Amino acid sequence: MYKTKVTEIGELVPQFEEQKILVMFGPTAPDELKEICVIHEVEQDDSDAPLHEGGTITFGDQSFKIANVGSMANANLKELGHLSIYFREKPDPEVLPGAICATPLGFPHVSVGDHIVIE
Repeated sequence: MYKTKVTEIGELVPQFEEQKILVMFGPTAPDELKEICVIHEVEQDDSDAPLHEGGTITFGDQSFKIANVGSMANANLKELGHLSIYFREKPDPEVLPGAICATPLGFPHVSVGDHIVIE
C-alpha cells in the first residue's frame, strides 16, 4: 500500500477538471509546478511498484480503478512523488510514460489533509 496526505493544492488544479487530469507531486516540487499540482507527503509506502493495472487509487472516499500504467509511473512516484492521472471512461492504451489512466470518468475533489491511497 502507498498512502499519502495532501499538504497543498495549487491554485490552477481546478482548471484541469474539464480535461480530467490531476497532477501529483511530492514536497520537492519545483515552484513553477506547484500551482498545477496536488502536493503530498508519503505516510506509508510498502510496495516496490504500488501502481498496477487493476489496482485502485482512492482520494478520500472516491475510488478509481487503475486501467493503464506508464513505464516510468512507479519510478516517478517513488522518487519524486510525481504522477499524472488521466481519468477516462475506458482505458487509454496510449498512456504517457509518467502517467496512469484511471476509470471511471470523473475528477476527484481533493482537500488539504485528505489521504490518497494506492492499493
